[in-house]
Amino acid sequence: MDTLRATGCGCEAHDSLYDLISIDEALRRISDRVFPVEGVDVVPIASSFGRVLAGPEFAASSNPPFDNSAMDGYAVDSRTLQGDGPWRLPVRGRVAAGEVADIKGDGAAQVFTGAPVPAWATAVIMQEDVARSGDEITFDRRPKVGQHIRRTGEDILYGTKILPTGVRMQSRHIAAISAAGLSEVVVRRPVKVALLVTGNEVRRAGSSLNTAQINDVNTPMLLAELQQPSVDIVEVYAGGDDLETLTAQLSMLSEVVDLIITTGGVSVGDADLVKPAMEAAGGETHFSSVAIKPGKPVSFGSIGAAHWLGLPGNPVSALVTWRVFGRVLLSRLEGSRDVPRRRHVVLSDAVSHRAGRCEFRLARREAFDDLGREIVACPTATHSARVSRLIDADGLILIPAETDHLPKGALVEFLPFCVND
Repeated sequence: MDTLRATGCGCEAHDSLYDLISIDEALRRISDRVFPVEGVDVVPIASSFGRVLAGPEFAASSNPPFDNSAMDGYAVDSRTLQGDGPWRLPVRGRVAAGEVADIKGDGAAQVFTGAPVPAWATAVIMQEDVARSGDEITFDRRPKVGQHIRRTGEDILYGTKILPTGVRMQSRHIAAISAAGLSEVVVRRPVKVALLVTGNEVRRAGSSLNTAQINDVNTPMLLAELQQPSVDIVEVYAGGDDLETLTAQLSMLSEVVDLIITTGGVSVGDADLVKPAMEAAGGETHFSSVAIKPGKPVSFGSIGAAHWLGLPGNPVSALVTWRVFGRVLLSRLEGSRDVPRRRHVVLSDAVSHRAGRCEFRLARREAFDDLGREIVACPTATHSARVSRLIDADGLILIPAETDHLPKGALVEFLPFCVND
């Protein structure tokens, strides 16, 4: 299903205090500026899971590579059968899978599933449809030409394109590539990513905290989002609220990675230093502040050859904006055909919303209605710092900016947390 776009969702609305851009405009700026990383790897197909194809792949052999039997039974030449039957034929030999079918053609050949069919045979009769006595079989139904025979190349033909550029290899793709006789594929090199989590108050979970410190949620959460074969996590830093230190860190990271992800420090307060540090390091901001709730301060830019995504510091805001913008940015760098996909679901209860910005609200799938549509429930609001609500959430619903009320049973767009959902 393609990404759903509600007509006139209201994302173009401007916030009363800030000049905000729409979600679609932010995504357009990402797409206009981000291209696949250069460099490829040649990897065995067994090691290709999760990697992104750098070019199309073509079949090195046909599948099946020879005519073979789809059943346990008897291969016959139906053209030689005279009259209306029943017919009695001598059994001239037996062919199992992996054996060569070198049998004379003036009778029948016993064949097993996957075994080559003798060149003279036009059909296979299931063993349940024959009566065998000694070295003879008797049957009374004329087999159709091609019956129970898998023809050479009927699944995959030698030289045909099996997979296009940009496919993220999954088990189903590996199955097709293997059947096509390929032992390795050409994939894009992993995207080099650095994560920089700011905030003097943030400390690693499990460490001793004073009365002004909090557990670091964003680092493990975003590392989990980034744990995939197509990503190489090069650096993970805890960045303090110090302009000189942040500037040096951003400058250094821009020389070794393709993407820098920061959390926190992108709003407009005196202690929000990531954007000033980007500027001091010679970076450029392509957008900052989007008509989205939660996560309005989300920012995107570049520094040297690296791209920068500035996520808000509150964990729920960071997760929402990563899901909406970060996944698109990363897919562009990977050269992947993947895009975050939304689908329509039905609200279990009425929803109220303060008009002005598009809101992504946590939602939980509950059931299906009589038409087979998914029903979701959501809380009255999404609080950007309340991570406990994430436990029961299956994804996010999109509430259009101009909407202040959605009735029970209304269709809304749903962005699932699970990629394969």
